[in-house]
Amino acid sequence: MTKVVILAGGLGTRLAEETEVKPKPMVMIGDRPILWHIMKIYAHHGLKEFFIALGYKGEVIKRYFLDYFALSGSMSINLANGEVQPYQQDCEDWVLHLMDTGLSTMTGGRVKRLEPWLRDATFMVTYGDGVSNVNIRALLEFHRSQGKIATLTAVRPPARFGGIIFDGDLVGQFTEKPQTGEGWINGGFLVLEPAIFQYLEGDEDGLEVSLLERLAQDGELAAYRHYDFWQCMDTLRDKITLENLWKSESPPWKVWH
Repeated sequence: MTKVVILAGGLGTRLAEETEVKPKPMVMIGDRPILWHIMKIYAHHGLKEFFIALGYKGEVIKRYFLDYFALSGSMSINLANGEVQPYQQDCEDWVLHLMDTGLSTMTGGRVKRLEPWLRDATFMVTYGDGVSNVNIRALLEFHRSQGKIATLTAVRPPARFGGIIFDGDLVGQFTEKPQTGEGWINGGFLVLEPAIFQYLEGDEDGLEVSLLERLAQDGELAAYRHYDFWQCMDTLRDKITLENLWKSESPPWKVWH
């Protein structure tokens, strides 16, 4: 089964309102952290073994998942002897590896530290702050068809500002386009072969410069174009956008049932 690495160790300084007390992947969208939403996307496509690369306030993520099973469903507690009897539990069938990868390690360095667990097969990597309805199975098939060391998911960045539709010299209406037409960016959801570890040396290596740019120069980086929904959570405005979408009848990244 393809393993999934989620980079969850950054400081999230542009979301300081939330990240002073928790790591960015633990910022809540609805009643769940965005990290949970990302994992649900992968699990829907059958990928259920996760390596969470921890750094800043990693203990918050550890505590959340330590409690996740214990606090799910209903339970009976015998206060006389402390016996706990859980029942009607509805918990995810995921396997999590919560890996300390250093407080100030760069993104590529975090992946490099996981090499002993990832050196034998194709694996996936994504950032702990972006959600999408990308078809993971189709992405993996595309990667295999290209025969390259790596594949990134190319997305169109969400519009930061609303647009104006003119009616002659009058403003006809305002519009918020979900995607712009200004080109493509790396949206994460990477598929990587173990050969990428030849490009990474240590903690100071970033994923983009040390790995992806060098792979592109060597003709070893494919791009899977995703034309539908993608949204990262860089700012408080992004968080509010995701919150509002989650409250809607059909959140665009909620591919699971």
